[in-house]
Amino acid sequence: MAHTETTAAGHVLDIRITRPEKLNALSLEMYAELALALGRLDRDPDLRVGLIHADGKHFTAGIELDKWAPVFAAGKWAAAPDGGLDPFALVGPRCTKPVVIAVQGYCFTWGVEILLTTDVRVAAEDAQFAMLEVKRGIYPCGGATLRLPQQMGWANAQRYLLTGERWSAAEAYRTGLVQEVVPAGQQYEAAQKIAAGIAAAAPLGVKAILKSARLARSAGEARAAGQLFDDMPAVMGSADAHEGVQSFLERRDAVFTGR
Repeated sequence: MAHTETTAAGHVLDIRITRPEKLNALSLEMYAELALALGRLDRDPDLRVGLIHADGKHFTAGIELDKWAPVFAAGKWAAAPDGGLDPFALVGPRCTKPVVIAVQGYCFTWGVEILLTTDVRVAAEDAQFAMLEVKRGIYPCGGATLRLPQQMGWANAQRYLLTGERWSAAEAYRTGLVQEVVPAGQQYEAAQKIAAGIAAAAPLGVKAILKSARLARSAGEARAAGQLFDDMPAVMGSADAHEGVQSFLERRDAVFTGR
């Protein structure tokens, strides 16, 4: 039985987690399904942005630890299936297109870690975040040790990583982990609106922004600055760049094709 559903709505790939009866616990099958969804998003030229969300009261209460324990004990990360991309961006290439996420209720362990790989985040007011691994005798291996200190601030992140304490949607907003907090039940619509705004923007420009920003984060500003003008001609010579100028001159909204 599938634990996720993917639907193309215009230029947005809607990725819905559908295991509320198990509090959306991450199974090995769900991992593979999420990987395939991101692979589809990356490859399909008609898709410009992904939107991850989950059914039920909680985004997720964590992982199926008994099923994942042998993977962790082997000292390796799960392999994405053919055609898929690792949802935690630890192994192999990552999706080159932006992803928006909406979370509610519990957003524990892998929920935090997949959130850290996304580009814009919306949380319901009732969202609670936690990295519980130190309470289970293990430590996070889905990217939290790499990204939470970077995105939340060193001491903020260590407080929660080292204690397993929960933090609120308000704290996530204060520290920049989420960009919008809305009443419970409204998080999907708010994230949908953001995804639609990204989808309406010039796809080549959006991809170039992500590429440059990620390069600056991973390799430093100097390396990213050196790459800026190498990548610029392809974007400036595109039909979309011409459309952007024409729409400005004609005082209308631009209609971009990704070419």
